[in-house]
Parts: sequence; C-alpha cells; structure tokens
Amino acid sequence: MTHPSAAQPRPRLRELKFLAVGAGTGLVSWFVLTGLVLSVAPVVTLPLLPRTARAARRLAAFERRRTGEFLGTPIAPPQPLDGDDIGAVLTSPDMRRDVSWLTLQATLGALAGLVAVSAPAGAVQNVVIAALWPYLPEVTTTLNHPVESWGDATLALATAAAYGTVGALLIPTLARWYARISAVRLAPRRISLAERLAEVTATRAAALEAHGTELRRIERNLHDGTQNRLVAVVMHLGMVERALHRDPESALPMVLTAQNAATDALSELREVVRSIYPPVLIDRGLPGAVSALVSHCAIPATYEARDLPRAPAAVEAAAYFVVAEALTNAVKHSGARQITVVLHADDGLLTVEVTDDGQGGADETLGTGLLGIERRVAAFDGTTLLHSPRGGPTVLRAAIPLGV
Repeated sequence: MTHPSAAQPRPRLRELKFLAVGAGTGLVSWFVLTGLVLSVAPVVTLPLLPRTARAARRLAAFERRRTGEFLGTPIAPPQPLDGDDIGAVLTSPDMRRDVSWLTLQATLGALAGLVAVSAPAGAVQNVVIAALWPYLPEVTTTLNHPVESWGDATLALATAAAYGTVGALLIPTLARWYARISAVRLAPRRISLAERLAEVTATRAAALEAHGTELRRIERNLHDGTQNRLVAVVMHLGMVERALHRDPESALPMVLTAQNAATDALSELREVVRSIYPPVLIDRGLPGAVSALVSHCAIPATYEARDLPRAPAAVEAAAYFVVAEALTNAVKHSGARQITVVLHADDGLLTVEVTDDGQGGADETLGTGLLGIERRVAAFDGTTLLHSPRGGPTVLRAAIPLGV
C-alpha cells in the first residue's frame, strides 16, 4: 500500500512550489499587463485588446485552478466573456478584477515567490561555499563575508542553517497568506441581492417567454399540420360512407386515400413530438444527437465534443435546440462554405459553439431564431454571445449551467 506521503509532495515542498510557480506567473503578469496598457493607449493597437484580454483570462484561469487546489477550495470562474468584442472587454467587471489580480501577482506575488526561492537557494549556496572554499579563491558567503579559513566555512554553514530555518518558518505562512489574498482577487465579483433578484426576474421572464413561444409553436404545428390532415381523414371517411351506399366498388380508392391521409397525420404528429424532446437524445445522448444533426447539415460541417458528462434532460434538450437552430440559420442566411460545431463542459458549464465562415452581419434583434436561442439559454440562467462582423466569420457561443 502506498504511503500518503508518497502520493503528494511534503507540505514544505508543496508550499515552496506554490510560491515558486507564483513568481513565474508574476513575471508573465508583467508582460500581460504591459500588453493591455499598450493595447488600450493608442487607437492603432486597440484591435489587439481582445487577444491580450484572452491571454489575461487564461493566466487568471491557471492561477485560479492552482490556488483552489492549494487551498482545497475550488474558486468559481467568472462569467464567460466575448473576447472579440472590445466594448465587452472594456466594460466587463470580471475583466477589471482579472486586471487587478494581474497587478497584485506582478508585484506581491512575484516578490513572495522570490523570497521563498531565495531561502533554500541561499542555504544550498552557503553549504557549497563551505565545502569547496579551498578550491574557490576569493569566494564570499551570501552575506558578502569572505571565506578564507575553516572558521569562515563554519560561519557559512551557520548562515546556511539560518536560511533553512527562516525558510522553514516563513514559507508555509507566506504561502497560505498569499494564497488567501490571491483567492479573494480571483473569485468572481459578488453580486448584490438586488442584482441577483433582477437576474432571477429576467431569467424567469425569459423562461416564461420561451415556454410561451414553445407552446405557440406546438399549437401552430398541430393546427396547421396534424389537425388539417385529420380533418382530411374524416372527410374521406365520410365520402367512403356515402360511396358504400351508392357504389361499393368506388369506395376502395377513397379508403386508400383516407389511409394515406391518416399516415401523413401520424407522421406529422411524430414530428411534433420529436420537436418537444427529440428521441435521439434518449437513444444516443447529446454527443450522438448533435453528431446526427451535423451529418445531415446541408453545408459541410465538422463536429467536436470534449469532456461531455451526461447532463439533465432539459439541459441536453436546450443544447440540442441551440445547435439545430444555429445550423438552420447558417444554412438559410450565412452563405457559408464550412461550419464548425464544438461542445465542451468546463467549470460546471456546458458550452455550445457554432462557427461559420459566411458573410457575417447576423443580428439577434432581426429574427426569431437567434432570439429564441437567447431566451431558451437564459431560461437556464445561461449566457449567449454572438460575434458576427461584416464579412464573417460568425461565432455563436452559448454557456448553460449543468447544475440545474
């Protein structure tokens, strides 16, 4: 049986590693902060801001995961950000918190890491000097004291012991202290009760609107399709009844016509049922259902699914609807030659991303398809981001919480 100490690093080494890696990310934070400042200052480099913001987000996500593992408490991620939208980057409160964390990491984080690394480095350096001073002329300790005798070498060993003692006492406290400070800055902005109530109210309104839209669609399909076909069946059966009294031999073609009308009505009813909750979701799950949608798309499409757990039925149905509607819109309006569909789950969110290389210019306010996607996702307290500049490409990204 493996001893627990063999499965994970010793506490001192774990804390030293946390601070040492923090020194590295602190150095990277300097470059990212410089890039953000240079992107915002001149108008010429402003288009570079989204790329720099994505780099800041990735660095913050790395530290968020690392700090959460160190503290034993996962840190919730912020709301997804449309990194291609300059306005969204500039106005996002979560982005401003990431920038404030970058400033903290570039200064205090880098300093704490350097202090932590210097303790064992100083101890090792003084031990080496004490052992090899006869072969190293004019060598000095880390305290700039020359080592010219074994007495000086003993002093170097005492200096090494002091470094080791200070490091053993300082590093754990420093690591826990800075991890807590960093976690506060990395955590998403706390939403006030009034803001949360407004979000819940908006979500409830979106859910009711989506429910009402779905009921109207089902009613319209039943009225315009299934009901008309059933009426045709009744009419043909009436004609069959009269023909049986007049001319029984002429009734057979009418019976066949009524049978065909009943078959069509049954097919129409099955389509309505499938639109409520596609049976393919039950049979093949979300990955298989979306794969079937992509394979039947009129435009060549590629599909990728990464780390998809089995989600609640309502969430899978919403994600399936997003893909189906996005593909339909792309086929009808985009003029695209290629579509890419990506599904992945991360940090408690199921993300659906549909990209096409069409003409762009999509606007959710000009049609019911994109608006329907937004309302359905909002009903789950999710977010929908649409980036569709003139000339393309168009990227639709929907993030739906898995824990509904």
